[in-house]
Amino acid sequence: MKVSFSRSMLAAFAAVSLAASSAVLADVDLSKSKVSAISKQMNVPTEGVFKKFSAQVKFDPAKAAQGSAQVTIDVASYDLGDKMYNDQVAGKDWFDAKTYPQATFVSTAIAPAGGNKYSVTGKLTVKGKTETLTVPVTVTQNGATQAFDGVLPIKRSAFNVGTGEWKDTSIVADEVQIKFHIVAAK
Repeated sequence: MKVSFSRSMLAAFAAVSLAASSAVLADVDLSKSKVSAISKQMNVPTEGVFKKFSAQVKFDPAKAAQGSAQVTIDVASYDLGDKMYNDQVAGKDWFDAKTYPQATFVSTAIAPAGGNKYSVTGKLTVKGKTETLTVPVTVTQNGATQAFDGVLPIKRSAFNVGTGEWKDTSIVADEVQIKFHIVAAK
């Protein structure tokens, strides 16, 4: 059974969304944070979760333009709930985790988009390919923490994710949505 790479790409890009940060480097609570990728295989949505990632976030809503974010994802940690699928997605045709063990997102600009919404632009690198992307991020303040939420649509083909027989997008869609929820101290 073939595994959708799109899920993996989504997760990687979800990390990009974390870029909605500014001022002081915040401690990210990985136990409350999540990065996942949602893709469609034979038109059926499938979600996988990256179990290992790190994030550095700086955010002050009053100084959004001075914010920054960096997210690093261990692509071999992508979990579809089945070891066979996980191994396939980490393999050469999808993430090629042995050659490219990490996907990264580094913010280059953060701009207010009204209310608690921000547009975060940055460079996403997956499988050695780098693209500049902008992701909408919603920031929610809750006591001593703040949460950064967003969904970033990407095309897996832009990062050579899904090669060989998987390059054909009729079985596994080219579109992947990277969904993220990052919780950090204020």
